[in-house]
Amino acid sequence: MAEQEVWTTLKVLAWTKEFLLAKGIVNARLEAEWLLCAVTGLDRVGLYLQYDKPLNESELAEYRAKVARRAKREPLQHILGSEEFCGLEYEVTADVLIPRHDTEVLVSEAFARNPGAATILDIGTGSGCIAVSLQKLFTNAAVTATDISEAALVVARRNAERHGVEIEFLAGSLFAPVAGRRYDLVVSNPPYIPSADIESLDQEVRDYDPRSALDGGKDGLDIYRALIPSSVDFLNPGGWLLVEVGIGQAEEVVRLFRNSGGFREPVVTCDHGRIERTVGAQLKETP
Repeated sequence: MAEQEVWTTLKVLAWTKEFLLAKGIVNARLEAEWLLCAVTGLDRVGLYLQYDKPLNESELAEYRAKVARRAKREPLQHILGSEEFCGLEYEVTADVLIPRHDTEVLVSEAFARNPGAATILDIGTGSGCIAVSLQKLFTNAAVTATDISEAALVVARRNAERHGVEIEFLAGSLFAPVAGRRYDLVVSNPPYIPSADIESLDQEVRDYDPRSALDGGKDGLDIYRALIPSSVDFLNPGGWLLVEVGIGQAEEVVRLFRNSGGFREPVVTCDHGRIERTVGAQLKETP
């Protein structure tokens, strides 16, 4: 895009669409619009109401920089700095896993299974999107969220403040930060990608999401093997543990629940794409 040319909104969008398509971006036109919205402060309707308005040099420079980043397959969410989850916008950075809409079923299942939960623990909170969403649903509950990454907790705390909720954030692995406590509800979206599959992931995931939030060990189930049996000592009688799982993993995770000996029969729930996405079970009232 030569600086001496007059670049109107419509012309910029048309050029960017073709450029991003050539770089393998599927939703090129829509992403071009979002990037331009971020630069101009307009919404998508506003862009087309001002379709013939020329961009100034400052806007063009900022827009070029964002488009160049996207052309290198940096996630759009990193460039825009946010992603929507359960109806709320969350700050995202390279320090946290980008929230996925598939994970929303974990939130809805938690509320459906134990709507009266007074104490809730989110293990591996990342951006905090699950913990914040649960606090919004369970308005009278005390929510605690943990993560091994201090950098992720910084983002999570900002997201909690952004949405006006009080959440206790603690650093550490699995249940280590909450030794001696028990909860009515424990949820987790742990890393579940088999180590050997990491390199074959889409570039935007492989190169930009934190590796610690992806790598679940040889078969992707390392965290579940530690989390599920340990949770028996951290749940109140009748409490629920719910976890997100990867494609094809539900059956084995159900087996882990059964083998722990402390839970009632596990429940598997599919996401909107009819993929088995969560497995949960209720702790027995008595051993």
